[in-house]
Amino acid sequence: MSLERTPPYLQVVAALKAKIVSGELKHGDTLPSVRDLAAQYEISTATAQKVHRTLKAEGLAEAKQGSATTVSTRRTLHRTAADRLESALSTGRIYADGEYAVITSAALAEPPEWVADLLGTESGQAVRRERVTHSADDQPVSASVSWFSADLAETVPALLVRDRIIGGTPSAIEAATGRRAVATEEATTAAAATEDQAALLGVAAGAPVLLSRNVYVDAQGDTIEVRESVAPAGRWRVHRD
Repeated sequence: MSLERTPPYLQVVAALKAKIVSGELKHGDTLPSVRDLAAQYEISTATAQKVHRTLKAEGLAEAKQGSATTVSTRRTLHRTAADRLESALSTGRIYADGEYAVITSAALAEPPEWVADLLGTESGQAVRRERVTHSADDQPVSASVSWFSADLAETVPALLVRDRIIGGTPSAIEAATGRRAVATEEATTAAAATEDQAALLGVAAGAPVLLSRNVYVDAQGDTIEVRESVAPAGRWRVHRD
């Protein structure tokens, strides 16, 4: 849909969502009032009210009677691999305020065939990093496994350590190799949580989850990282055109 044909209230919603996803607007921050939105974006107050209603309906804003409307993301917003890559490259931070990751494993392992094909792995080994990302209130928001070519084990030894890499793996790989992840290709599907996924996310086995497969590529289109992640139901994914 072209921007010209997008209803004005959705254009403003998209602009505010982009600020929420990037972390410019954080959980608990006050959103512009209806009057301020109308003046800032040159829309009517009725349209501005629709912006607030839409964000509330999507679980990205909340308001108590007599109080301002504030950002709400801790339990509802699902940041995609593309969101985190953009944040890592633009701000040096891969997680939003309050979020943190626990690295549950980091070792050389045999990748699945589909991963080996994407990495071009011939040795039968690849670097495997598994993590669980938590919200500020300590709730699991996603679990993921990242795969990298085995030769990165020598050039980026931190990949084999069960510690967070400050600034994220894309920045660490770029610093060591000069290869910069510039885009990610993503495929998603609804799925039922396996027993292992359920244990990591704190949900029941068989519960609905969002399963994503991401391929990070450099400027030449070569694969740097392959990631598979899973997130529980009830978290909104925001797409930006």
